[in-house]
Amino acid sequence: MADKKDVKQTQINLLNLIPVQKIKCEIKEDGLVVLLKPKYFNPFLAKHLLPRMKQPYFKINLDEIGSFFWLNCDGTRTVLEIAKLHKENFGEKVEPLYERIAHFITSLEKNRLLVLK
Repeated sequence: MADKKDVKQTQINLLNLIPVQKIKCEIKEDGLVVLLKPKYFNPFLAKHLLPRMKQPYFKINLDEIGSFFWLNCDGTRTVLEIAKLHKENFGEKVEPLYERIAHFITSLEKNRLLVLK
């Protein structure tokens, strides 16, 4: 059995990662975002079934804070930079800021809506 000293643990800081949108979205008139999650991610099914379906996407409505986050996931900003923008725009409304963002990001990544680089 290996000692704890021998095992190297790689810790990734979520704040240094860059979130990138993986799916399409629509922006409503009031500025809120609706995510369009495809019903099938399998390439074969996506190619052959999605175009023939009446409703090929699940629609996920985001609130003001989620919409702001999604629109800032442009592939250039880190999570820390987006968090600072949240703090500037929403102030105390988004507290606890980092816990909320971490939960939101993990939820988006788990559902294959977002990828972290």
